[in-house]
Amino acid sequence: MQNSKMATQSMRERRKFSMRNRIANALKRTGNMLTGKSGDQMTGWLIVVLVVVVVGAVFLTLYQGSISDIWNNIVTKITGLLS
Repeated sequence: MQNSKMATQSMRERRKFSMRNRIANALKRTGNMLTGKSGDQMTGWLIVVLVVVVVGAVFLTLYQGSISDIWNNIVTKITGLLS
C-alpha cells in the first residue's frame, strides 16, 4: 500500500515539476525571441529595398524618354532579327 502511495506521490511531483519546467522554458524562449537581435537584420534589408525603389523611381522619372528610346530600339532590332 505504501509503495502505491509513494508511486502516486512521485508521479504527481514529476508531473508538477515537468509542467513548471515547461512553463519556465516557454517563458525563457518567448523572452529570448522578443529581445533577439534578428529583427535588426530584417529592418536593414527593408531600408535597402526602400532606397533602391526610391532611387529607381527618381531614375525613371528623370530618364524616361531615353529609356523609352533605348527600349524601342531593342524591340525593333529583335523583331527585325525574327522576321
